[in-house]
Amino acid sequence: MGTPLTVSPPLERPETRGRGQVLGLDGLRGLAALYVLLFHCWLLTMPGFPENSGPAWLGWLMYGRLAVVFFLVLSGFSLAISPARNGWHLGGVSRFLRRRAWRILPPYWAALALSLAVAWFVVPASHFGPPTGTSILVYGFVVQDVFTAPTPNGAFWSIGVEAELYLVFPLLLLVRRRLGAVVLVASVTLLVIARGLLAPHASPVEGVNWLTPNLAPVFVAGLVGAGIVVAPEKIRRLPWHWLAALAALPVVALVVIKGSVWTVDHYFWIDLAVAPAMTMMIAAVATGRPAVLMRLLATRPMRGLGDFSYSLYLVHLPIVMIVCRKVAPHFVSPGLPAFWFTLTLALPASVLGAWLFAKLFELPFKRNRSWKSMFSAGRELTRPHSAS
Repeated sequence: MGTPLTVSPPLERPETRGRGQVLGLDGLRGLAALYVLLFHCWLLTMPGFPENSGPAWLGWLMYGRLAVVFFLVLSGFSLAISPARNGWHLGGVSRFLRRRAWRILPPYWAALALSLAVAWFVVPASHFGPPTGTSILVYGFVVQDVFTAPTPNGAFWSIGVEAELYLVFPLLLLVRRRLGAVVLVASVTLLVIARGLLAPHASPVEGVNWLTPNLAPVFVAGLVGAGIVVAPEKIRRLPWHWLAALAALPVVALVVIKGSVWTVDHYFWIDLAVAPAMTMMIAAVATGRPAVLMRLLATRPMRGLGDFSYSLYLVHLPIVMIVCRKVAPHFVSPGLPAFWFTLTLALPASVLGAWLFAKLFELPFKRNRSWKSMFSAGRELTRPHSAS
């Protein structure tokens, strides 16, 4: 039998479903969002960050930044699956950008309104004080990665990074198609490495702005990794999960040996170092391994969590802030008691709140492609049906 035509893909593999969706990726996204929630519970109750003022066995909760790096690798991978199956063609730049805006902006703007209300009337989101009119403009236009303003929600910085990467995604695909994966990865990564080496002591200062030059290579790593969905079977059969563990081992060892303060101060380099391991782990899931992880990701709770993981990321921090700043001080002492109290209340409240938020502001835009289809679906749900 000859090589299948690109317009008529081979029979669907067991790790895919629906619209070419790769099973397990939503579950990974849900786990990453859950980790960010745990990180913020830890961060807001344990003083002295980036030093670990809590028990050593809770030290693994300190690295929420790496979950955001994972989000970006996973985003690049997910967005590139369809182009990879279509010869790395996007299918229209304007169509892609409209779809991204439709999927990302409505829940983001709803979460922005919620976060502004909480930051103004309940608890400020940062030590810079409550949001201002400038905050509304900067965060409303999703340019918080370029302009500084008091934040209404500390988790929103990565949404600005994502928005910028979406804008350059068509160009990245063009380079991948015309010049190949090696040229794409090298051209983006070497520029970032040069920037890092030219900084004082080869350690760029990480602030809340201009983070994208550092994070672009991790997005590109995911984009290139999506080629696994069309790779020859001998490539797909490689033990990607073991290769991911092998690639992660030096980074984990460095973090353990150097400690949290050094790690946070060197996130610029840690982000780059960990991206290959993250990409290979996603590739492993895309090929249906390891079996134990695939079984976990296939469970109903994990599928459900993945379905509203974006909402969980958007709205969890105001809920955690309320519990930590307004409720916990009346019942427990600072430190570890405050952490357990915040975790006990904020974890279920955030998950339930995100689920309700998603029902209203995320899932309708995820399941429908336009206002017309959304209103049609709404009328169908409310239309009385005669008994058969």
